Amino acid sequence: MATPLSADRMLAVLKAEGLTVHEHAGWKTHERDDETGKVFGPVVGVLIHHTAGHGDKELCFNGRSGLPGPLCHGWLGKTAGLWLLSAGRANHAGLVDLDVLNALRSESSPLPRDDEANADGNDCLYGLEIENLGNGTDQYPVGQYTQAVLWAAAICRAHGWTEKSVAGHKECQPGKIDPSFDMDVFRADVKKQLALGGKPVTPTPTPSKPRVDLSRLVSAAKTDPGARQGHVTYMAGVNLVEAALVKLGYLARTYAGDGSFGTTTVAAYAKWQRHLGYTGVDANGIPGRASLSKLGDRTGLFTVVA
Repeated sequence: MATPLSADRMLAVLKAEGLTVHEHAGWKTHERDDETGKVFGPVVGVLIHHTAGHGDKELCFNGRSGLPGPLCHGWLGKTAGLWLLSAGRANHAGLVDLDVLNALRSESSPLPRDDEANADGNDCLYGLEIENLGNGTDQYPVGQYTQAVLWAAAICRAHGWTEKSVAGHKECQPGKIDPSFDMDVFRADVKKQLALGGKPVTPTPTPSKPRVDLSRLVSAAKTDPGARQGHVTYMAGVNLVEAALVKLGYLARTYAGDGSFGTTTVAAYAKWQRHLGYTGVDANGIPGRASLSKLGDRTGLFTVVA
């Protein structure tokens, strides 16, 4: 746990990490502390998001109906660079899993499963929104991804944290799939940057798609349908597969995002298998390597590991 960086200190540590930083007018006093009556901090880590849109810097600053801004501390454009939007409480994390917050606080790994939404992440997490559709086909320019690594490393360095204080929104809040790159790879890149002592990262890191573990997904597909309501076997992988099935029209959005590979998801996956030409037991809704790899490739949302 740590005291949040002041606006001036945040600006200084980001520049010291080698970042070019743009300051939005009014960012130093733009926060949700007064409106909510809740003070930002102590802080325990940093949270990475994608915006699910383009040209949304002002949206992240001002907010939208029902969710006032700021919606993050920093906004990172594809070509517009890094912009500071707040140094105080921001509406970016929402309700997250307390077990994950505790793991970030203690820097333990791997992070526990985010199966509850029982703590306010806006209280204690810095948030970076990266301009990207998050649809698996909208690529992150290497320069943009590199700046995200530098941003996370700069804040971790300032607080004496390691890369284990970094998480993706999808690792903290049930149902989220952002950011649309692999967080283990991202943390490894932050670790490399921290080891460089503040010099710009070399060689330049590149984003990696999230990975779905086939064996864990098969276990979920066989276990979840008969388990008690709310049971989750493999939340991160199931959420990605469900998002892919939604994207291709095989699953209604209302049934996606709970992390459970239930009967409806099994039926949707079976439709995908039949679309590929499988029949009989080969189209029973239990993922196989070939069908799962094709689903990841077709949607661009993930790659498959054993």
